[in-house]
Amino acid sequence: MGGNAWRRTGPYQPDPVAAFRAAQERELARDDHGFGGRTVAELWRDPDWHEYVFTGGTASVLDFPLMIDATDRDDGPYMRPLTDAEIRPWCPGGRPTPAEWNTALNSDRLPFPPRGRGNCTILYTDDRPTEIGYWGVTAD
Repeated sequence: MGGNAWRRTGPYQPDPVAAFRAAQERELARDDHGFGGRTVAELWRDPDWHEYVFTGGTASVLDFPLMIDATDRDDGPYMRPLTDAEIRPWCPGGRPTPAEWNTALNSDRLPFPPRGRGNCTILYTDDRPTEIGYWGVTAD
């Protein structure tokens, strides 16, 4: 298999790691993928969860145990925020709206990351941060 691309948005929080964790908890509450009654941290300590994620995945923020720094380029699985230099080619003003983000993903101006990785960026409405866009590719 070649990995499945996905995208979602979540509410903005000033702390991107806290926003990512909240997005994971919301996603887990929406669909526990048959692993009910556990936290995200508990799931990532379970070898059965690893097998599930790496052979199919959830096509969501649940596919990543942590968020790394925007400048970190280590192999995944991880969620990584974009740097300003990565945002400017598809959003010259540096403050992408949800529409600009979707257009960039649909036009390949904003590439999906390699398999087993995710990216995120703050999205703006009326020049104010309102959402965080998450996108990635499953590991399978």
